[in-house]
Amino acid sequence: MIELYSMKDVARIFAVQEARLRYWMQVGFVGPTVRKGGRFYYTFRDLVGVKAAKDLLAAGVPLAAVRRNLEALKKTLPDGAAATSNLRICSDGETLVALEGDVPFEPTTGQVVMAFTVPTLAGRVAEVMALPTAEPAPSATAAAPADDAAPAAAIDPETTDANPATTAYRLFLDGCLAEDRADLTAAEHLYRHALELEPNLAAAHTNLGNLLHQAGDHAGARAAYEHALELEPTQAEARYNLANVLEDEGELELAIAELRRVCAVAPDFADAHYNLGLLLAKVGGLDQARAHLGRYVELDGGSSWAAVARDYLGQLAN
Repeated sequence: MIELYSMKDVARIFAVQEARLRYWMQVGFVGPTVRKGGRFYYTFRDLVGVKAAKDLLAAGVPLAAVRRNLEALKKTLPDGAAATSNLRICSDGETLVALEGDVPFEPTTGQVVMAFTVPTLAGRVAEVMALPTAEPAPSATAAAPADDAAPAAAIDPETTDANPATTAYRLFLDGCLAEDRADLTAAEHLYRHALELEPNLAAAHTNLGNLLHQAGDHAGARAAYEHALELEPTQAEARYNLANVLEDEGELELAIAELRRVCAVAPDFADAHYNLGLLLAKVGGLDQARAHLGRYVELDGGSSWAAVARDYLGQLAN
């Protein structure tokens, strides 16, 4: 059985804020690859990517270079990589590779900025997961325990080039934290400030749209989602939420079109299948409605909404 880890688990393992993990997931940087019961989960292979991203950012590698490194890791890391794999992940900041056994790594720059072994990471995961779940999550600025391959000098991840305190990225994370505290006024202010500094931060447009939608400002929410999608056309969350706004405004055909696009780019997005099934049933597309509701039940069969979907499927069959 594949071990799965929640976002809260990963935040504890790597001593990072959940807000940062959500941001990385939203922008397609690094994130979970399994959706179950309406929630996203990380595999151990995903944890390797998170570890690499955190260490590279802590070493001062620019965000764009980290993204390139992670893409290289996806290509070199074996699909079956597990906690017992004798793999070593190494990078000089320009190139990242996964090596089997004791193969030496000699970066062209002559300096290794990030390196760790998979078994060492597995030990860290096991150690943290054995702790009582009631234990407070580590603070965002707490440094993760050093392993035998970590850089000698600890670097505060909050002060790297990728997210210094005065950047839009930092303001975005603060906005996420304000949302977690249910301080929506502060969250909106922080997202708007982030966008003043970096108008192309798509995730901030999406989160701002969510707040505006909750406040009943459909026009503002729609504009925010559309802007996010101009910047990142494949961002499923923004497109899904845009469809919700369109439905609220009575534009069912447009909402259906957007949900179809969500299901195309993110076929395991359970809620998109559910909403698309309901809308298709409203406009008379019963066969397609049954298909999407059935897919929702497959993806999220243990939720309370799955029971509703099954009942509705029964009604559509009559």
